[in-house]
Order: sequence, then C-alpha cells, then structure tokens
Amino acid sequence: MLVALIVACEVGFWVLLAVGLALRYLARMPRAGAAVLLMEPLLELILLIVTAIDLKNGAPADWKHGLAAVYIGFTVGYGHYTIRWVDGHAAHRLGGGPPPVKPPRHGLARARHEGKLWVRTVVMAAVAAGLLQLAVWYVGDDGDTRSLHEWQLTAVRIVGLHGLIALSYLVWRKKDKEGPGRTAADGEAVRPTEKTFG
Repeated sequence: MLVALIVACEVGFWVLLAVGLALRYLARMPRAGAAVLLMEPLLELILLIVTAIDLKNGAPADWKHGLAAVYIGFTVGYGHYTIRWVDGHAAHRLGGGPPPVKPPRHGLARARHEGKLWVRTVVMAAVAAGLLQLAVWYVGDDGDTRSLHEWQLTAVRIVGLHGLIALSYLVWRKKDKEGPGRTAADGEAVRPTEKTFG
C-alpha cells in the first residue's frame, strides 16, 4: 500500500502541476493556478501521515518506509525547482513569454550551478535522514530498524556522489568555445515580465 501511495503522490504531483499551469496560461486564471499548486505539499503531508500510521499499526520498518522518507526529502529539495523549471517552459509555450533561460554550460558559472543543485541534494538527504531518525526513535529499541539506518547511509552516499560530480565541474572547468549564450547563473527559468510560482 505504501509503495502504491508513493507512486500516487508522484502522479499527483505532475497532475496538479499540469492543472495549475493550464489554469494559469490556458484558462488565464493565474490565482486559481497558484491555488492548485499550493496543494502540492498536501501530497507529502498525506504520505508522511500514512507512513506514521503504518508504523503505529505495527508494520515492521522496512525499505518502503525508507523510500517514503527519501521521496519526501526529494520533494522538499527539488519540488520548488522543478515547478519553476516547468513554469518557465509553460510560460514560453503557452503564455507567449520568452524562451526559458538555460543553465550555464561552461566555466565557473556552470560549477556554481552544479553547486546549487548539490545543495538541494543536501537538503533532500537531511530531510530524509531526519524523518528516518524520527522513525527509528518511534519504533524504539525493540523493533528492527536496520532498514531505516541503511536508507540513512544511502542518503549520505547520494550526497557524497553528487558532491564529487559537482566538484568535477569546478576542478575541470569546460571552456566556452562558442562565445556567450543565453544562460543564467542559477539555471532557473525566470520570466522578466511576470513572477513565477514560489
């Protein structure tokens, strides 16, 4: 059931995003679109509550609870970034706005962009590890929490691996051979004439 709920939350995220953007750009109802997008965090709250109830009802702590924690962490770390990215493309395709700003491809600007993405991964891992630790305390010493600890280690490994990838962009900077293009230091699409969500 928990895995099915995680899948449902992921599907729900994209459905709410599509509905919110359609209301904003196709129906010309920006406030209604924003209201729909504000419902996104409810999905993670529902998942968190169901996970806690599952543990309270005596379900053994296993990989499903770890996956739920990592999913919530990913949404916290990358959800806003994803919404802004999709909104930038929707503004261009549906709202007649300028093409979305692309992430930088070369030099220190690209290294900075990768570093910001890594910080999001750190936030993801911190949230996931924190939720997993709460689950460990909730289960107590009498329960089997090995799976939860393994997911905490997985979160740390993800941070380390992504950190090495981000660092490689700083150490081995790719030079721009084609000249400057339309890029942004933070890689987030922003319309100059209209505020994006968040």
